[in-house]
Amino acid sequence: MVERIQKENWTDFDALISTPDMMKSVGKLGKVLGPKGLMPNPKTGTVTIDVATAIKEIKAGKVEFRTDKTALVHCPVGKLSFSADKLVENATTIISSVVKAKPSVAKGKYIKGAYISSSMGPGIALDTAQIELANKA
Repeated sequence: MVERIQKENWTDFDALISTPDMMKSVGKLGKVLGPKGLMPNPKTGTVTIDVATAIKEIKAGKVEFRTDKTALVHCPVGKLSFSADKLVENATTIISSVVKAKPSVAKGKYIKGAYISSSMGPGIALDTAQIELANKA
């Protein structure tokens, strides 16, 4: 697989999981995998000895989110094939997780704005007052 990724720039997968001993080979793929966010990383749980558990978590829909340098959070909520109820549930879970991750030293309004969009579509504003009410309950 390492050779195929190197020679063909093959990245037709959602995640790459590696064992620590294979990271020497996978490390060579940094230029191909890094910009696409596919490089295995121990912090994200994609470099592990227990590969079976990591695969189960990713197949179950494990999603990582982090802020960029302007404090924006970019995170996938679902796919086109998901039902509307599932998309709402996923968005609610992500927003709740972001609010729970709020540092204790952060003061004031934590979520100033929220938007949802398709990959290349326009953003639709979400009501942040409703988000705050939902997370207080």
